[in-house]
Order: sequence, then structure tokens, then C-alpha cells
Amino acid sequence: MALAWLDLHDSNLQLWHGDLHLRSPGYALLEAGQYRFGQTARAAARLRPRDVSTRYWWQLNTDTLQPALGPARHTADLVHAHLQALHRESGAPEELLLAASGSMRTEQVALLLGIIQQCPFAAVGLVNRSVALASLYAADGPLFHLEVQLHQALLSEIHHDGHEVALHKTTALPGCGLLALQERVVEAAASAFIRQTRFDPRRRAETEQQLYDALPDTLRSLRDSTETSLSLNGYHARLTRTDLQAASDSLYSAISGNVAQGAGARLLLDPLAGLLPGLQTRLEATVLQADDLQRALARHEPRLLQRAEALVFVSRLPAAASTATSTAAPTAPAEEPAAELAPPPSSSAPNDAASASLEPQAGLQQTPVATHLLRAAEAHPLQAAGTSLGGGWSLLGSDDGAWELHAAPGAQALLRNAASCSSGDIAATGDHLQLADGSEALLIRVCS
Repeated sequence: MALAWLDLHDSNLQLWHGDLHLRSPGYALLEAGQYRFGQTARAAARLRPRDVSTRYWWQLNTDTLQPALGPARHTADLVHAHLQALHRESGAPEELLLAASGSMRTEQVALLLGIIQQCPFAAVGLVNRSVALASLYAADGPLFHLEVQLHQALLSEIHHDGHEVALHKTTALPGCGLLALQERVVEAAASAFIRQTRFDPRRRAETEQQLYDALPDTLRSLRDSTETSLSLNGYHARLTRTDLQAASDSLYSAISGNVAQGAGARLLLDPLAGLLPGLQTRLEATVLQADDLQRALARHEPRLLQRAEALVFVSRLPAAASTATSTAAPTAPAEEPAAELAPPPSSSAPNDAASASLEPQAGLQQTPVATHLLRAAEAHPLQAAGTSLGGGWSLLGSDDGAWELHAAPGAQALLRNAASCSSGDIAATGDHLQLADGSEALLIRVCS
């Protein structure tokens, strides 16, 4: 498929192209005169700090690069090289739909689009990533989205009127970026090693890098329990939530000082921020799911594509959720798409389907809204946030209760009632769906 989606979030750039999903944090490593990006570069950050750059997305410009890093003249050269690497690794898509941070200034957006003109692909859409994410969530008042970038955090305030979400303002939170937060967590973890074993993992670059590499799993463990054990170089230390909670104090203070209290306000946290012990509870926030941006781009893709015109940085979108039908995230960030983590249907599901309405109706307005998808004799509840059909297709709920078919890049052919269909078509109770691989499904209504 020619079209791919790219999330320009420097803590973790993500690209989706068909079934391929790439993750590439904004690290550049100079090695033997060539640049390497993403996970490989991040793994060398403590071992070879003089050969690694992390500021090129944040400080995108054409000023002379300081300090120098190989043949790159400025940060724009590194951004160009990173985009080229992502393009190669993703199978060379012809077009990219971009989601970018609200911290990008007008001149940076213009420079980015100029860089892409020198690449072997075209930018065909550009949307504010915070607005796209907020469109999936309901609120009775303003929505706030916390984005943890490498060198700062960004708090975006988004107005939600029940029908539309629109960017109101962005506030940079200096000193609260991922790198600064990591330093505080590492300091607390290293102190625990010194107290308990007299071993300081920061004394050698190799063990310091191992400590940084172990942070994500350590924080995930503390999300589920009050303490965990960490092993490095034959030494073992016990860490508790209390040991690491102070690492997020500055971020908590910065957020609480900029988020309006009451009046139905809702705070959405990046999954990265959700890993910090105690932060979600103290802020009474919702942690975004790992696949939320992918779902948002899938929902709004037809509206975001701007192939025949100059690109506009979209900062206003229809609300995909109303206050009555919220796509509320779970209390902990999902490591995989929510559908893959859901428990399997109970064995009673086929019996439940017996009370379903299976007769196709003449018109959508007169048809009782479907509630379940019948597949292989099991009835699966339809989810407003998205129900996978397989083969790159999904069903998305709409504001009027209907179900909209959506095709991801590279999706297989899909037949609805023996006729070919397109992304954006509406599916109703009684519709029979058939993928190219022969799998079948039926939209039904289960009566209570």
C-alpha cells in the first residue's frame, strides 16, 4: 500500500505501513561515518555519549550543529537522514500522513515539509497529535493532554464541545522531559544499589547503560506491585514505588499548576508518563492506550488527506466520542492494543446469539443498531473505539450509533452482502462481511 502513517513524537517515533509497525526513538548515533537511528542509537547513549544526538527533532533548524556530529551540517540534516531510514525500513511507502506535536513552531513545520520534498515520498496530511488523541475521549469540560518529549513535556489544552475538539493552547514544561525523568529515576535506583549492596552502577558506562535499559521493565513491575527486584552485574537491589515516586514530583507540580480544576476537565497522560509511580493517581488522570494514535489516524484519515492542496496543520477534528459514549482508557497503559488484551468470549456466547435479530432491514434509519459481531458461532460485543475484523479492516462506532467500516493501509478486499465495499461505508444489523481469506462475520443485535 502506498500510504503510511508517521507519528513524529521524538520520545518514540512510530510508523505504520500495512501490517508493519516501526518504533524509532529520536536518537542519532554516528558510527563509522554513517548514522544509525532509533533503538540502536539509544542503546549506545551512555556508552558513547559524544557520538549520540537527541536534540535534532526538538531543535529542528538550519543553524550550524553544535557540537558537530559527522557530516551533518545542522539538525535538519539529521531529521532528513532519520526520515530516509524510516522510509527504507518500512518498505518505501509513497505517501505519509503525519501526526506532529503542537510544540513545532510554524518555521519548523515549513522546514519539515521542505525536507520531505527532498525525500522519495510525499506528505499528504498533517495533524496535531494531541488533537487526534483527544478526539477519542469524552469530557464535560476541557481536555488536557500531557506529551512527554525527550527534552521537555508539553501540555496541550483542547476544547471539547461534544461535537468537535480543537486546540486551545500549548504549554511547554521545561525540565520535565523523558531524559530528565530518566535521570531522576536512575539516581533513585542507583542509590538503592549503593545502600543495599555498596555497588554503584553509575561508576562504569556499561552498567549505567544496563540500568537505563532496565528502567521500562522495572517501572512496569512497580505499576502492578509495590516493590520489585533489579539485578545488575551480579548485584541485586529491591526497589519500591516510594523510592521512585519523588522522580515525578517536578512533573506533578508543573502539571497541577497548569490544569484547570473541576468543571469536567480531564487529563490524558502519555503511556510513558503513566509508568511513573503515583503520577496517575495523584493527578486523577486517564492513561492513554498504546495504540490510541493509530486508531485516531484510522478514524480521521479521509478527512486528513490533502493530496491536491498545500498542507494545513490540522488542529480541529470531529469528536469521535460524546460524554455519553466515552472510549475511556483502562487505569493502566496498555502495552498492546486493547483488543488483544481482552479476555476471550465466554462459552455461553453462542447461546446468547440465539436471541439476536438476524434479518437484514431495508434502511439504516429503521434498523435496530447492531451490538455484536457473530464469528465462528461466537458473538463478540462491538466496541465504539474499534472492533477488528482482521485483514486490516475494523468497525468504528459513530456518533449516531451506526458502525463505520475502516480499512488500514494494505487491507485485504472486503465484501459486504456479496458486494465490494470501501473504507467509510456504513454496516448495519444483518450485514454479512467476507474477507479475501474466506473468513466471515455477521452483524447482529443481541436483545437484553
